[in-house]
Amino acid sequence: MQIRGTPIVIGIAGGTGSGKTTVANVIMDRVGARHIGYLPHDAYYKDLSDLPRVQRTTINFDHPDSLDTELLICHIRQLKDGQAIDLPVYDFKTHSRTSQILHVEPQPVILLEGILLFADEAVRKLMDVKIYVDTDSDIRFIRRLERDIKERGRTTESVVRQYLSTVRPMHLEFVEPSKRHADVIIPEGGFNEVAMDMIAARIRSMIRAAEAGR
Repeated sequence: MQIRGTPIVIGIAGGTGSGKTTVANVIMDRVGARHIGYLPHDAYYKDLSDLPRVQRTTINFDHPDSLDTELLICHIRQLKDGQAIDLPVYDFKTHSRTSQILHVEPQPVILLEGILLFADEAVRKLMDVKIYVDTDSDIRFIRRLERDIKERGRTTESVVRQYLSTVRPMHLEFVEPSKRHADVIIPEGGFNEVAMDMIAARIRSMIRAAEAGR
C-alpha cells in the first residue's frame, strides 16, 4: 500500500493496568482505524516454547529483556519505509508465540503501546509523539488482577505473587522513570475526555500535514 508522506509514530506507555489499550482504542475510534497500524509491544514477547512449562512461569516478563524489541524496531522501520509486516501473535497462557500472524499494512499512523516502550532509547527515537497514561497503583493492580484471571487463566495467588516479585519492582525501576520522556501525560487514560479530544485532533492535524508533504 502506498501512503503519502512519512508515517507518524505514536507511542503509548504507562504501568500495567493503566489504561493504555483503552487510550489506543479511543485514538483508533476517533482518528479512524483505517489510518492506523497498531503494534502492541506485548506481541513481541520472546518465544519460550523451547523451555519447560514450569520454567516459563519463572521468567521476569516485566523486564525489558523479556521482549524482542529489536524485531519491533525492525517492524517500525519497515512500516515507515512503506513495507507491510507480519505481527507475531503471543499466547499468554502458554508463554509462547503461536503459529498465527497478523498482517499489518503501512498506514499514515503507526501506533505503539506497551509498558516498557519509553525505557528503550532506540524505540523512543523512532517516535514522533510519546503519551504516558498515569493511573493510581491500586487501580492498576485491580485491573491487572481481573484481566489475568479472566483472560489468562491465572489464579489470584499467582497474580499477587507476580505483582510483588516482578511487576511492582520493575515498574519502579523502568516504567515510572520513563515517564520523564513523555510529551503528554494523561491522568485517567481513555476516560479523560478533554485529553483524548485534544490528542485526536492533534493526530488528525499531523496526518493532514504529512499527506500535504509539509
